[in-house]
Amino acid sequence: MLLQETLATVQEQAASHAEPEKFDAGRTIIEHVANSNRAHPLIELPKILGIDFSVTKHVLMLWIVATILFVTVTWFVRRYLRQDRMIPTGFMNALESIVEFVRDSIVTPNLGRKWAIAWTPLVLTFFLFILLANSIGLFPFFETLGLLDHYVLHSADGSFLHKVLHGGTTATANFNVTAALATVTFFATIIAGARAHGFFTHWKNLVPHGLAWPLYILLIPIELLGMLVRPFALTMRLGANMMGGHIAILSILSFVFIFAELFRTALAGIGVGLVLSLPLAVGIEALEIIVILVQAYVFTLLTAVFIGMAINVHH
Repeated sequence: MLLQETLATVQEQAASHAEPEKFDAGRTIIEHVANSNRAHPLIELPKILGIDFSVTKHVLMLWIVATILFVTVTWFVRRYLRQDRMIPTGFMNALESIVEFVRDSIVTPNLGRKWAIAWTPLVLTFFLFILLANSIGLFPFFETLGLLDHYVLHSADGSFLHKVLHGGTTATANFNVTAALATVTFFATIIAGARAHGFFTHWKNLVPHGLAWPLYILLIPIELLGMLVRPFALTMRLGANMMGGHIAILSILSFVFIFAELFRTALAGIGVGLVLSLPLAVGIEALEIIVILVQAYVFTLLTAVFIGMAINVHH
């Protein structure tokens, strides 16, 4: 009996080694957009009050985006202030155009000139941060690093480099990230209303004045629910759009491997790739460039609208 079991085990192992592993499109796509496909994070830290503060792939990307944004803007602005001619050129000219666009086209029409200076820095930070976080996901930095590791570096399976290659690079495709941004908008709305009208008056302004008291029984729960729905809508809109684009591109590119396995020849995969996958992927990638701009604009616009609603109650 033991000999038969041993022979069976050997035969199963031989069969598993004889057949190459099939391409799993679903697993490949999920690994690309997920925070990480590893049980252990990049940097494991202890839990505090039940909250895991370990560094994952998307946390690392948040640090990278924040560092790039802070260093770049700070360096160019300081260099601009040190020069004799106060005429912006190059990157500083583009940055000034973005600042004026956010201030004059997004913040001022929704908040008014009185509050524009106070809330433009927050809305501008949202726009630049989301735009950079969306854009960095379009460049295959980690995929290129993965090829270098596979053919040249050959890092160990448990090394930091090997773990950082897995998982998505678009942090704004993570609903935890977009929820955190929406939470900032939620509290900014409350603070703006409290600064403009006082804390208690802000909450009284949630419903119209002078109505029959039975109506308030219906209106107050609806308005409170509306306050919670707004950040939820911000969370889902940004996260779903950024994740959906990557899933669509990877799904189309997966046709190459699926048809190659289906017809058991690489020529079938190459043919489908040249005729179908590559043109469609290029088209969706071009559409993604528009999406990253639109989503950064929409998030900042809705943030300004929500803050403006709390300030300009009479409108």
